Amino acid sequence: MRCPFCQHSLRSTAPECPACRLTYPRTSALLGAVPRLAPVVADTTRSISAPDHARIKRRIEGIEKRFPELSLQVVIHHFPKEHPFSMHVFWLFNAASFAGDGARGGDNHALLLAVDPDRGESAIMPGYGLEPFLNHEALDHLLELAAPAWHDGRWADGILRVLDGLDRWMETLAIPHEAEAPPKGEY
Repeated sequence: MRCPFCQHSLRSTAPECPACRLTYPRTSALLGAVPRLAPVVADTTRSISAPDHARIKRRIEGIEKRFPELSLQVVIHHFPKEHPFSMHVFWLFNAASFAGDGARGGDNHALLLAVDPDRGESAIMPGYGLEPFLNHEALDHLLELAAPAWHDGRWADGILRVLDGLDRWMETLAIPHEAEAPPKGEY
């Protein structure tokens, strides 16, 4: 894990960053209240069309059906430029509690994909339960899949590319959940 402000390497159990002393409460004091966000796909910038919004939501629902412990959230938002983008994503992930209030620590299998079209930045923040499986190289690779589309302003296409890559990555890590039980009868 890296500090979202200074990028210093730290343990997930560290109470604060030893280099810059950042903590989640300090981040919350700096950044304030969480913006109002729609569940699953939140686009406060109106960068994606309604049909694209529906396509992304369906894709996420399909992934979550195959991997039921996973909680995905996409946020497209204009974050203030006064602070590093990674700090905003860290704060939003923790403040919004996308996995639910009961899913903390190793039980947190949420994954946030944050995109800021104005800043031209994106990030993926996995919960502690996913961190051992999604290292920085894997997360960077997923974001690189979207780079050509995002460079052209095709935000939905880039998000779908990240989701496709994530789906393939999850397949290598787990046995997908069967959507329906086989019908009862003679075998």
